[in-house]
Amino acid sequence: MSSTDPYRNADPDPDQTPGLEPGGGVAPGDTPPGESSTSGASDRQPGAASTRANWIAYAVIGAFVVLIGLFFVGYAVGLAD
Repeated sequence: MSSTDPYRNADPDPDQTPGLEPGGGVAPGDTPPGESSTSGASDRQPGAASTRANWIAYAVIGAFVVLIGLFFVGYAVGLAD
């Protein structure tokens, strides 16, 4: 098959893959670590928002939910008439 054949197997041949040891393993250091080896954040983290701003956001969202609920109750009562 040619290398431009769209129906060829996309998986590499393990016998021709560089860096594999017998049995399919890789040598230590051949692969990058799974995650960063640093602990903690490297940049300063922003401070938490004030609790007053949080309560205002909760109140706005709550009022919106109540208004939507009242709309659906009014719609259901209108359908019942």
